[in-house]
Amino acid sequence: MAETASELRRQILLEHNEEKASTSFHGGEKSIPIKEEMEDLHDGLSFGQFMVAGSVAGMVEHMAMFPVDTLKTRMQMLASAGGFSHSGVGKALLSIVRTEGPFGLYRGIGAMGLGAGPAHAVYFSVYEFCKEKFGGNKPGHHPLVHAGSGVTATIASDAVFTPMDVVKQRLQLRSSPYRGVMDCITRMLREEGIRAFYVSYRTTIVMNAPFTAVHFATYEAMKKALSGISQETASEENLFVHIMAGGVAGALASAVTTPFDVVKTRLQCQGVCGADRFTSSSIQNAIQTIVAKEGPTALLRGLKPRMLFHAPAAAICWSTYEACKSFLHNWNAKSAT
Repeated sequence: MAETASELRRQILLEHNEEKASTSFHGGEKSIPIKEEMEDLHDGLSFGQFMVAGSVAGMVEHMAMFPVDTLKTRMQMLASAGGFSHSGVGKALLSIVRTEGPFGLYRGIGAMGLGAGPAHAVYFSVYEFCKEKFGGNKPGHHPLVHAGSGVTATIASDAVFTPMDVVKQRLQLRSSPYRGVMDCITRMLREEGIRAFYVSYRTTIVMNAPFTAVHFATYEAMKKALSGISQETASEENLFVHIMAGGVAGALASAVTTPFDVVKTRLQCQGVCGADRFTSSSIQNAIQTIVAKEGPTALLRGLKPRMLFHAPAAAICWSTYEACKSFLHNWNAKSAT
């Protein structure tokens, strides 16, 4: 019978305690508190192993959902450049497939691959580190521990991912002038300088800080609630729990931060394919310009594909991440024998 992640953790940590336990007793009982040492070991994995699990989870998530991400980018550039003359998800999908073929949905996937793996390695390892330091693994911790850990993680990971995200979105545009990832990077450096790769970093942080806070807090709360529904799930974190908790967290967090995502996309793609340029990289200036030209509803463009992306993407990412952790727990158990 396959062991769950929780059971593997328990087995590894209990074996570790048994090996370290001395023969001295106090009041007829061993003097080493197993529960306390289990917490100190932080889930039985090293910082590097969290990086590996996070990297794999990020790559699987973004590769699986990349076509939806392309739809979101095109719809957010509506009425600017490289977008569509209509805003329906189904029509947008058919338009790309009909005019560019199915591979049109995967333009820029190379840039995503170069950015997503390292960024998610940083993302999850920093999150786990902060969660441990802030007491997020201890009973009765405050929900803000997960939110704060998530915000810290996203600030670090966005510094890694933002340059490749800019390249990815420019390649995703209809009639993109770039031949590929290296051509885009070379031309951006020559024509716009290194600052072009971080033109949206401030906006990305402003968007992803609340996104991540909502995402992690919702995920941990949902996971706890779903795990406590029955006696069976109370002691194990099964696949259903991670998929449901991740999906709800992704959908909610993406919905409330869509306006900032529109601003980020416009800033990253400005000047490409005739897209409008902004007088500065100020978030306020970008919002005012978009609203003045297209109305306030323009800030909600791409809401549906964004939610369609993040709900399953979060479910895929979290379940893959936990599966990788389970594999690494098993690996550690075998290595210890």
